[in-house]
Amino acid sequence: MIFFKRMFLFLATNIAIILVITAIIFILEHYFGIRITSNTANGYGSLFIFSLLFGFAGSFLSLALSRWMAKRMYDIKLLSESRLMDYDSKTQTLYATIAQIAKQNDITMPEVGVYESEDPNAFATGPSKNKSLVAVSTGLLSSMTTPEIEGVIAHEMSHILNGDMVTMTLLQGVLNTFVIFFARIIGEFIDKTILKNEEGQGWGYFITVMILEIILGMLASLVLMAFSRHREYHADEGSARLVGKDKMILALKRLKYVVTNKEIEDDGKLTAFKIHSEKGFMSLFMSHPPLDDRIKNLENNYQL
Repeated sequence: MIFFKRMFLFLATNIAIILVITAIIFILEHYFGIRITSNTANGYGSLFIFSLLFGFAGSFLSLALSRWMAKRMYDIKLLSESRLMDYDSKTQTLYATIAQIAKQNDITMPEVGVYESEDPNAFATGPSKNKSLVAVSTGLLSSMTTPEIEGVIAHEMSHILNGDMVTMTLLQGVLNTFVIFFARIIGEFIDKTILKNEEGQGWGYFITVMILEIILGMLASLVLMAFSRHREYHADEGSARLVGKDKMILALKRLKYVVTNKEIEDDGKLTAFKIHSEKGFMSLFMSHPPLDDRIKNLENNYQL
């Protein structure tokens, strides 16, 4: 049931993206006289606008819907301040920590939610600092101590305060744009210059574009994941500033203990903080640095 629900939301989001892009193209062409094509028939400018639209529209629409999507995909139960005394002590700590950090940094109180999962996990999402969501799993609340929970929550709040969701979306949009743009330029070059096709776009063009979008997309992912790992170090350091370095180190060590002792089902990855266990070349596609590196960074390199 969960699989079909997530598949439906995925398809609905992509349909919405296509409809939004179609509407934008219609408005630009019919009211502003801007020609937009998926090739260089009307010049590089026309192709670049096409690439820009498809590169950014999906990223920003996904960001705009991120809170709504997350709440439905994970069946998140939002916490209410008016019912705070009805929750257990760890849940109260979760809410109070977020409220305190939000107040200290003069941002709107994020939505706070808990969802059912045995995996210790937490994430932050939302289109802006003042329209955000912090969610944690029941597995995280049950497996971590209060100081460790504070460290995790401060880490997620650092992502919000640093504007990481918007920054990642912008970078994703830029990378998408150049992947689409250069794949089509190279595709046309191969189709016309090497394959000598002089009548429109042949199969060589479409096959080349498809292959290049895969290859260039993988290279773009390397850039995106490298930046993601960089921002994780900053979020760890942000947690250290907000609640103390020791609490963040304790949280990371707890996660390492979970991985080492395989307290959750070993499917090759741990979803907490989206930490993956791949090594070697595949580690370049990891969104988070290794736990040992994060702990070492806080212990040796970070000073309050």
